[in-house]
Amino acid sequence: MSATQIATLSFLLIVAGTAVGMLVGRRLPDHHMESSSKDVVRTAMGMIATMTALVLGLVTASAKSAFDTDDTAVKHTAGSVIALDRYLAAYGPETKAIRDALRATVMQKVDAIWDDSARELKSGVPGASGGERLIGAILELKPATDAQRWYQSRALDASTEVMQTRWFIFNGSGRSVPQLFLIVIVGWLTILFGSFGLFAPRNTTVIVALLVCALSVAGSIFLILEMDDPFGGVMRISDAPMRFALAQMGQ
Repeated sequence: MSATQIATLSFLLIVAGTAVGMLVGRRLPDHHMESSSKDVVRTAMGMIATMTALVLGLVTASAKSAFDTDDTAVKHTAGSVIALDRYLAAYGPETKAIRDALRATVMQKVDAIWDDSARELKSGVPGASGGERLIGAILELKPATDAQRWYQSRALDASTEVMQTRWFIFNGSGRSVPQLFLIVIVGWLTILFGSFGLFAPRNTTVIVALLVCALSVAGSIFLILEMDDPFGGVMRISDAPMRFALAQMGQ
């Protein structure tokens, strides 16, 4: 399910919990509505609200950390790609074919990730043949001077770093928010809003306030899930660093 579908389902469940609470509240005997009963219910719901806030905070921190890690990895990869191209250019004109292949490979991967909703990431297995061929081509270079040997060594280091970072991105591209966490959170929120409806006055102002609150909570779940999918959805990681790297390559 997409982030929008999960957030919408969460909103509907929370609203349903509120509606059930209001219906049950109408049918409760008067002695169930005494202040002592309300105090106990409010205390119990306060505990649930505290646990919900803690778990939501943990889930948000986990999703944000994963998003920032992938964002940093993309920027680092862009820098490494530029450095690799510069090393090859400094080596000499005999690396032109390797540089052209490098640019074509990077362009293909960027288009696959950002222009097609991360289709390659979701397939689960990144194709590494292009990167391995580039490393093989660099190894086949025959340096004639110490400077060329140095540039070949640095190019190999940079290409290896790009490969490692790329595998790191693919390895960490899965969901960082456990599904069980979401189920528990939505369940707690449904119970919590049901308690709101249990003792809430039945008027338009209260209903609108509860609906706005439920929408806000569903919105927070949507944002968490969007951050948890860094290469898809609305809040995807920017492709600007990689596009900038492409613009600098071959010059």
